[in-house]
Amino acid sequence: MDGFHPQIDMILSINFHNQIYQIDGSNSFDISIPLAFNNPQPNIFNVSPATSTAYQDEHFVGDTRRGGSCNFENLALNPHCNGTHTECVGHITNERISVQECLQDAFILAELISVFPENALETNDTYSVELNENDFLITKKSIKNALFNQKSKIKNQKSLIIRTLPNDESKKSRNYSENPPPFFSLEAMKFIVELGVKHLLVDVPSLERLNDAGKLANHRIFWNVEMGKFQTNEFSRKNQTITEMIYVPNEITDGEYLLNLQIPPFVSDASPSRPLLFRILSKNLDKYST
Repeated sequence: MDGFHPQIDMILSINFHNQIYQIDGSNSFDISIPLAFNNPQPNIFNVSPATSTAYQDEHFVGDTRRGGSCNFENLALNPHCNGTHTECVGHITNERISVQECLQDAFILAELISVFPENALETNDTYSVELNENDFLITKKSIKNALFNQKSKIKNQKSLIIRTLPNDESKKSRNYSENPPPFFSLEAMKFIVELGVKHLLVDVPSLERLNDAGKLANHRIFWNVEMGKFQTNEFSRKNQTITEMIYVPNEITDGEYLLNLQIPPFVSDASPSRPLLFRILSKNLDKYST
């Protein structure tokens, strides 16, 4: 049988809180937006797009198309604005806290829900600045209803993944300064914290309205950092992360998954990220638990 390599599923068993979850480690859903340097990509605040340029000096050019021996490029990007990224509490503190030290989970349970944002003037939810008829909110009610409809219970510090509707592939290259996105109400964010969500993943470019007078109220609620302050306190949620600008294709159904949130080891408040979702094949109580 030399040379014959049958396809073998990589079944992994992972114990969370005395429950054994089985997944196929060779089969996942990538819900990041690939960062296509020098090509269409999502953008917020009209920052410069992510670019790649061949390194060049008087002896060498890092482009095989131009006679170089290999491709050898400089990459320029802003993680917060050019695509899928994961950020930590260092995003809003004077202390330079890095996402690489805050994200400590290899696998974590995740709940995917889909919600319709609501017109801000048609809900009782609030925000840190005055709202108008052009604002659309992801509300506490919409999140609560989505969880109730699929009989989900967020517990044991799960991740929560929120897909906004309608959902289409334009999210992969949308200029959000020209097409203002929905954002979270204060009540929604407080509810998410009350649920014990450890990692929050959203398909909008920010938890906030793009013009919020620099308050970043929802980020402060999520990480428990006082309004107007730029330092953590003893109650701050330092190992919780926010991942923004994901894209969840419609064929991925709402429900429970295992999440592997991958980031490069950047010593920075944010880095590009690649969230992978794994279907749960089975779950059973750990018979060896006490």
